[in-house]
Formats: sequence, structure tokens, C-alpha cells
Amino acid sequence: MNDFIKKHEEEFKGAIEHFKKELAAIRAGRANPAMIENIMVESYGAKTPLKQLASIMTQEARTMVVQPWDKSLLKEIEKAITYANLGLSVSVDSAIVRVVVPQMTEENRRDLVKLMNEKLEAGKVGVRSVREKVKEEIMNAFRGSEITEDDKYQFVEELDKKVGEWNKELQNMAEQKEKEIMSV
Repeated sequence: MNDFIKKHEEEFKGAIEHFKKELAAIRAGRANPAMIENIMVESYGAKTPLKQLASIMTQEARTMVVQPWDKSLLKEIEKAITYANLGLSVSVDSAIVRVVVPQMTEENRRDLVKLMNEKLEAGKVGVRSVREKVKEEIMNAFRGSEITEDDKYQFVEELDKKVGEWNKELQNMAEQKEKEIMSV
């Protein structure tokens, strides 16, 4: 692998990791704390991610329990989860917020696959933007006579091969998630 790719490898991996987190937030009929942990909650005059205000646990296959560290935030947490429009039913029980993931319908599943495909495209765009940055560095090195024309073509070819591998990885993750979503 050439130095141009190595220098930006963490950025490529970052785009893939971001996509993984996005996939984890898509529900597939089972409760998963990643679905709600990044919902922004109004607390103490500022918006704060839910995971910084409460512990989130999966109680059953379709139920999560959110236990805030400050009980005065119960109503704000309930409101934030409701307004996140994730199709979850939310209720407050004394000191906890109970979040139930409803049974999936065929229409919901198709909508989730559409959403997942949008996130896949965003992931590919992230990889492409890093690719463009690397390619520009290769071109600048060629223009500055730091590398030969043969090196330029070789480096761009290596870059495109590596980008193809990362895009294939994104595609495989998406296909796996689609199977998970569509399974009843």
C-alpha cells in the first residue's frame, strides 16, 4: 500500500465505522440501546445525548429500560424519544422510561431498508470524499515532480482498488443488515 493511502487510512476506516454505528441505530424488530443512545435530550438548558444522562438496558427482546441518573429528567427523556420519531412506544414508570419496539410490518421493513440504503450511500460518499483528497495529493505530488507519471498511475490504480474493497465491505454490511431487517 502506498504512503498516500496509508496516510489517510484512518479516515477511510472512520467512514466505515460511522456507517457501522448508523446501521446499529436502525431497528430490526429487536431492542438495541444503539437505537436511542444518541437522541439529544434537553437537559439543564443544553442538548445532551441520552447515553450521557442515563443507563440504557435491553430488558427483553423488544423492550428497553432507560434509567436516568437525575430523576427530574424523566419527562424530557420521554419527550425526546417520542419526538425522535423512531416508531417506538414510550412510557414512564416511576423512576424509569420504558421503550417498547413494536412488531415490524412488511411496510416498516421496506421503509427501514430504504433508510439503510440512504445511509449506505452516505457511507460510500464518505469513502469517495477521502478518495478525492488522496487522489488530489497524488496529482499534486506528480505536478511537483515528486513522483513519476508511472508512479501516479500506479498509485491511483492502488487507490481505486482499495476504495473498491472498502465499498465492498460497506455493501456486505448493508446486505447483512437487510437480511436481518427482512427476516420475520
